[in-house]
Amino acid sequence: MPGTFVISLDYELFWGVRDKRTLAGYGANILGTREAVPAMLDLFRAHQVRATWATVGFLFFDQKAELLANLPALALQPAYANANLSPYPALAGIGLDEATDPYHFGLDLLRRIQATPGQEIATHTFCHYYALERGQTANTFRADLAAAVAAGRRIGVEIKSLVFPRNQYNAEYLAIGAELGLTSYRGNEPHWIYKERSEEQQALWKRGARLLDAYINLSGHHTFRLADVAGAGPPYNLPASRFLRPWSRRLAAAEELRLRRIEAGMTHAARTGEIFHLWWHPENFGANLPQNLANLRRLLAHFDHLRKAHGFESATMAELAERLLAQRAPQTLASTFPS
Repeated sequence: MPGTFVISLDYELFWGVRDKRTLAGYGANILGTREAVPAMLDLFRAHQVRATWATVGFLFFDQKAELLANLPALALQPAYANANLSPYPALAGIGLDEATDPYHFGLDLLRRIQATPGQEIATHTFCHYYALERGQTANTFRADLAAAVAAGRRIGVEIKSLVFPRNQYNAEYLAIGAELGLTSYRGNEPHWIYKERSEEQQALWKRGARLLDAYINLSGHHTFRLADVAGAGPPYNLPASRFLRPWSRRLAAAEELRLRRIEAGMTHAARTGEIFHLWWHPENFGANLPQNLANLRRLLAHFDHLRKAHGFESATMAELAERLLAQRAPQTLASTFPS
């Protein structure tokens, strides 16, 4: 099998950072996303790259009234021990529609993603749900995910893939995803510095280790084969390989190291027939857009080179899961009709 390049993006606008940032401090990044997403789509189209857009369910609406009419029941909304984590109280203060509030509505961009060939619309849960925080339960997660699937169907999308917000992967909830028709999810890099944690469990030194790993190979390439994930699922774990950090003026002198680190992982996957899974947030490109697009353009040019040299392919998360399901089908038939 040839190697495969997978891209997933966490499309969340202000809902992804509202508990940590303010519109005054981060609003420019959110508004910049309106320019960044079309630019990324143009690059994906030009390089024939497929991508999975894990989208917060709130962004499937462009009218406040419609969003409010499609919320899970109050009793099924997450009751986090840290009340600031819940976005539901913030709904009272958002604008009436996307035209007046581009920070909290994203259907227009979602339609552009939907209209671009090769792009998968997945879920980042309905409300940017934190699956490891105290106070939330399996029942509230099920209600949230059901609302996300229903929001997808409103625009003609069958949700097949899941990305847990803040990478709070919860193995106990995978069966719920299977019940609702999900076939894949993005797990964390298989190394202790990337182990899933609640916000309370985050440690500054571990964040520092992850930052250093972006520039120097401390933890490996994190590539994998489909055979490695075929045993459990669906939904199948298609773990992250590398986070594409945004360009930083403060760290610009080390930029070449960071890009070479990603290219080395891509090259390893192409040469060994493995999968390299790159991810980021579109909002990361909202500031310093020219520099971030230049970096993405370089990585996609490297993909072009690997495609010509090694047959490196591009696939969405759902497409990889379809391959696994297709491999499983003959086994299922054989067990149903033994010779």
